[in-house]
Amino acid sequence: MTNMTRLERFLEKLRAEELDGFLVTGEKNIYYLTGFWGSAGTVFISQQRRIFVTDSRYILIAKQVITDFEVVDSRDALGEIARLIADEQLDTIGFDNQVSYAYYQALANRFEGYELKPVYGFVEELRQIKDASELAIIRQACQISDQAFLDALDFIKPGKTEREVANFLDFRMRELGATGVSFETIVASGYRSAMPHGVASDKVIAQHESLTLDFGCVFEHYVSDMTRTIHIGQTTDEERAIYEVALQANAALIERAQAGLSFADYDGVPRGIIADAGYGERFTHGIGHGMGLDVHEEPFFGRGAGHLQAGMVVTDEPGIYLDGRYGVRIEDDLYITETGCEVLTKAPKELIVL
Repeated sequence: MTNMTRLERFLEKLRAEELDGFLVTGEKNIYYLTGFWGSAGTVFISQQRRIFVTDSRYILIAKQVITDFEVVDSRDALGEIARLIADEQLDTIGFDNQVSYAYYQALANRFEGYELKPVYGFVEELRQIKDASELAIIRQACQISDQAFLDALDFIKPGKTEREVANFLDFRMRELGATGVSFETIVASGYRSAMPHGVASDKVIAQHESLTLDFGCVFEHYVSDMTRTIHIGQTTDEERAIYEVALQANAALIERAQAGLSFADYDGVPRGIIADAGYGERFTHGIGHGMGLDVHEEPFFGRGAGHLQAGMVVTDEPGIYLDGRYGVRIEDDLYITETGCEVLTKAPKELIVL
């Protein structure tokens, strides 16, 4: 992985895209580049200028945390940036094509005379490759969710509701240092475990049911995301067999995952194992996604060509779902290296029967 700083990588990409400057919007993209977290901020970067604009609510915080940028206090961020760069002889300015139409109208008004170029995922593409500081934080987020899962095993009993288990996980992760959950916790028991995104309900957990727990936390703005499926009471031969197929699919991908593996193969390796076992049509979603500041971020493996790169953090989450009966999903977070991968989620994966 390169030792270039985030800003150096940004400027290199600016040259490659033949842009004179770029307007960065979105809390997470701005945090990634500046270290500032807040709801009011706009960043402009060119080869010559690094400008951060916020208003009086955040200006003191911004001046404390941001280095290497001109920090400006203004409630008209776009107008202020246009004024500051008026003499810079810039022609083409990029911006995130995900902005609202109202924002684009304001942009076109303030930057009249410039060529405005919408770009998809300019900063998000850079965010795919995690540096050492990001990886250290994600490791800690994963440790929190691992421990919360182990603690939940003592809490889960027949008679508890799914929502009670979800609340336990959510609060336990906070007790362990998380600032929040990375998405609405999924706790799905029995027939509801066949719903891949069956968020917790008031259903009571019963004996002889499977229980899928899909959850994660936010720690210092970065996330974890893991899934474990356990059983309450006895299991049938079919349940054990299906669990073993899902576990084999998860493990096979861990064995293969490394820089250079195509996105098609990243999805295809576990999907092939599940299909060979006769459950191909029961694996109804993608194998995973990138994660970092967002719980779902680039890369997305269903989007055409691409290859894993060293420094990515991605999920490995094969599942098998029998409609109306039960489902199994096992999910880990993987850090990709040149020679393999590091499994960041350490919680046990052998079949647990409570």
